[in-house]
Amino acid sequence: MRLTTWLLRSNNLNKMIDFYSQFHPSPLSIKHFVDFGMQACEKKSYLFLRQELPVRLANIMKEIHLLPSNLLTMPSVVLLDDWYCMSFDEILQFEKLDARPQTLDRFCDSLIKIRNRHTDVVQTMAQGVMELKDSYNIDAQTEHSIQYFLDRFYMSRISIRMLINQHTLLFGNELNGRSDRISHIGCIDPNCHLVGVVYDAYENASFLCDRYYLASPALEVTEVNKDAEGSPIKINYVPSHLYHMLFELFKNSMRAVMEHHKESFPPIQVSVVKGEEDICIKVSDRGGGIPRSQTDLLFQYMYSTAPQPPQSPEPHTVPLAGYGYGLPISRLYARYFHGELSLLSCDGLGTDAIIYMKALSAEANEMLPIFNKTSSKAYRTSVPMGDWSSHGPQLRHMSTR
Repeated sequence: MRLTTWLLRSNNLNKMIDFYSQFHPSPLSIKHFVDFGMQACEKKSYLFLRQELPVRLANIMKEIHLLPSNLLTMPSVVLLDDWYCMSFDEILQFEKLDARPQTLDRFCDSLIKIRNRHTDVVQTMAQGVMELKDSYNIDAQTEHSIQYFLDRFYMSRISIRMLINQHTLLFGNELNGRSDRISHIGCIDPNCHLVGVVYDAYENASFLCDRYYLASPALEVTEVNKDAEGSPIKINYVPSHLYHMLFELFKNSMRAVMEHHKESFPPIQVSVVKGEEDICIKVSDRGGGIPRSQTDLLFQYMYSTAPQPPQSPEPHTVPLAGYGYGLPISRLYARYFHGELSLLSCDGLGTDAIIYMKALSAEANEMLPIFNKTSSKAYRTSVPMGDWSSHGPQLRHMSTR
């Protein structure tokens, strides 16, 4: 009887996933988040999220099942798939419920529960990929599919957490007694002081560097505001996203500087510039640079210069360091609101890392993965072959007359 009930529920859940995956997610801009947050209507947020969250969950859940079959059988990936099914099912419970006060309270509690359940998604998926690498030889096609999927999967996760955080911070009790409740609109700071975030990220990265190397490079900051010369640059942005990117870049730069120089460590230079279209934050170090052949590899999930972390029997205690996910995920945070993160390196000298952000919040729209025929085809398409010659002249098969 229990098995029959479980099968019926499972079949119904799959039908609902198929149904919601037919719809495309609705991208929001930072301006939209801010404008809505200023009005803060919990009923409107509830009615939107009970439709939008299943769409975003279903879109990425369909892609999970397009992964190579041997990856889907890895214990960590099976666990992760269960989390998504549970969360999708819990959101569906509100599909037809009116926006009564008790329903709104339950919905907010459910969102917090879902967010907490998915806290270790990045580490758990990384563990699944490690389990695959330990069990099978991964060919180029499988690696290509995993890279394509992880970019979309982690971007989807960022967007879902953004929606959940906005709702729970605006309408829950998580910020009670905290001073940033007044200055922030959910997790967005409408006056995000970029240089302030730079210093926060530097100080925390410097603390880690001091513990490991017993010293750390100094910081030099230059700020150029084309709109108002001499005024600090402040924009609508999510400080935690920017902090994540900068903290990762500072860690990488400090490690390079400390290992490239034995003493007299050159400072890390940061330029924060506001132009008409873009806001740029450039982090420059003198850490010896990166060979051009390795630059693209730094954004590959299956490549890391750090030692591989030990496996843990407890998924919630898996360490992130050593997976090589720092830069790829930082680039996703930049791209989430249509920005970018680029590396420019001079081998033998140092590296410039540039974070680009939209200067106008109305143009900073979410960039979201969409499940459709094109995305499905990407998992089956072979790795593209180059159409340029990459070797020297090969004349041995030619005959002359």
